[in-house]
Amino acid sequence: MKLVDCTRERHSAAILEIFNEAIANSTAIYEYVLFKPDYMEKWFDAKAKGNYPVIGFETDDGELAGFASYGKFRDRPAYKYTIEHSVYVHTRFRGQKLGRQLLELIIVAAGQQDYHVMMGGIDASNDVSIKLHESLGFTHCGTVAQAGFKFGRWLDLAFYQKILATPGSPVDG
Repeated sequence: MKLVDCTRERHSAAILEIFNEAIANSTAIYEYVLFKPDYMEKWFDAKAKGNYPVIGFETDDGELAGFASYGKFRDRPAYKYTIEHSVYVHTRFRGQKLGRQLLELIIVAAGQQDYHVMMGGIDASNDVSIKLHESLGFTHCGTVAQAGFKFGRWLDLAFYQKILATPGSPVDG
């Protein structure tokens, strides 16, 4: 596997496939309807506008095995040092510690961009993701009970955060 910066041109279709598998078969994304290709245009536009990284691992033959990114946590200016991240691994490549590696890498990227808090919204029944986050220093900071409804049941959304040492000199405004 090799680490790559994901691009709209090269990776949109693969990221869309990974998103849609998660929508169709899991509670990792609280959506009912599969994303369409135009969603990826907007998604990559938002990443570019915010200077947010999109990284991934490719196989030797160029298949995207997984990706990670982050983006704005909330729109208010005082949240400018907080981001919300996502990590997704293609079903065929799960169990190979790619999610851990991707999360470790975006933690480093967030620090390099002077973010202070990384947030992750995780379905409370997703023990694998919760254990991964906890193993990398994320702490549970709250749960919204019955925040979503999917697959005929209520879903609790757990929030995990990691406080980074950055920025060195935060400022208002």
